[in-house]
Amino acid sequence: MDLTRFPLGDYCKLLDGLGLLSGPLPAGLDMGRTVELVSCNSREAVPGTLFLCKGAHFKADYLADAARRGAFAYVSERPYPGTGLPCVLVKDMRQAMARLAVKYYNDPSVRLKVIGITGTKGKSTTAYYLKSVLDGYLAPRRCGVISSIGTYDGAEEFESHLTTPEPLDLQRHFANALASGLEYVVMEVSSQALKYHRTLGTRFAAAAFLNIGADHISPIEHPDFDDYFHSKLKLFAQADQCCVNLDCEHAGEILEAARSACPTVFTFSRRDPAASVYAHDVRKVGEDLLFQAEGARLGGNYRLTMPGLFNVDNALAAIALCQGLGLPPEAVRTGLAQARAPGRMEVFSSADGNVTAIVDYAHNRMSFEALFRSTAQEYPGRRIVAVFGCPGKKALDRRRDLGQVAGQYAGLVLLTEEDSGEEDTLSICQEIAEHVACPCRIEPNRGEAIRQAVLSCREPAVLLITGKGAETRQKRGLEYIDTPSDVDYVRAFLQEYDARRGR
Repeated sequence: MDLTRFPLGDYCKLLDGLGLLSGPLPAGLDMGRTVELVSCNSREAVPGTLFLCKGAHFKADYLADAARRGAFAYVSERPYPGTGLPCVLVKDMRQAMARLAVKYYNDPSVRLKVIGITGTKGKSTTAYYLKSVLDGYLAPRRCGVISSIGTYDGAEEFESHLTTPEPLDLQRHFANALASGLEYVVMEVSSQALKYHRTLGTRFAAAAFLNIGADHISPIEHPDFDDYFHSKLKLFAQADQCCVNLDCEHAGEILEAARSACPTVFTFSRRDPAASVYAHDVRKVGEDLLFQAEGARLGGNYRLTMPGLFNVDNALAAIALCQGLGLPPEAVRTGLAQARAPGRMEVFSSADGNVTAIVDYAHNRMSFEALFRSTAQEYPGRRIVAVFGCPGKKALDRRRDLGQVAGQYAGLVLLTEEDSGEEDTLSICQEIAEHVACPCRIEPNRGEAIRQAVLSCREPAVLLITGKGAETRQKRGLEYIDTPSDVDYVRAFLQEYDARRGR
């Protein structure tokens, strides 16, 4: 991409104007030198790099390596003597990094239509609903996406690790989208991203607040619900227009925050006919979900071919966003009918119809309750078998919450690996098992757990295989290891099931 390069003095002036400098600039700083690269990765450094010292695991060796490769100054919350480089001291490295990233990539979000989506559950599905609408509307061009499933920015396309990338990566994706001729980018915005300023300086053409429930509460994430909730509310201040779900918990507070921060507010609901977009007459016909929507421009009949009664709420959010963006009704209806989200509510069946396996990303109490409740409604009389785990050193309350919900609905729970990271998989599973009130087994090998779930079916059953979706990596220690996805496992073991039943 072709970026305008700025002298170091412009970056220092920006930090000073934002009140982020914590000390005087050193005398040896070459303010007129052009910054060729802003980076926090020492292996990327080239002559003319402004290096950012960030992260809990930062080591002075990284700065020394960057200096050897050509970095000529660094930004940090503390000095590192002995490197020979001048230091720009800042009060808050996270805020400084976000602002410097926006500057380096020439503030790309103001020339794109970036749509941000936050909420405890449904972010990925809503993002892909909206992407489906926009892909059809823009064809043959595509809509960019930055989500927990994957990233596409016109130049790069890959499976994601983070829901919302770090600032330098995020702004690079926006710059790539601009350079590639993309007009829209749909993205998930996590509470961690908002709390720790990853999106600071990004302008959203529209934003949606889907719902709120307790999640990510732990000593290393959000200390309590209030911190989690108010982190998410920060999104409104960065948006030109926003959409709020009137049916969710704390809807009054969310709506008040939206109206005080955002010039234009749309609402959506399945309960309140006064909402900007209101859905009623929701019904299942065959494998499809049908509903009637009322709205100023986008009223009419809608069809979803992606299962899950809770997805009507996600579709409503997408419709409300489309109303604000001025998209044509036919594009919205067609896009929603065709929408798919990889690893979200993907349904597979055995040849004899005895086994229905649903692969989904549900991974917190709110999404678990919606998934299990919807499954019990949509598949009455079938035994529910659940396969899941919990991540290491993250959202520790999930171990209790998911165990309780699964134990309430399932006839059997199989606990297994799910990005255990630096924790022991067996220990995590044992913690979950303490809260499971139905028959429960532990099988740390995820593939084997799914195999057991499929092959042990002796009566009509629905298998809910959750937490990983279409992801093809497991976090073990500090690294991500390639593995088959849950979709791959299910397909393979259903074939084995069919072959055994065919004998």
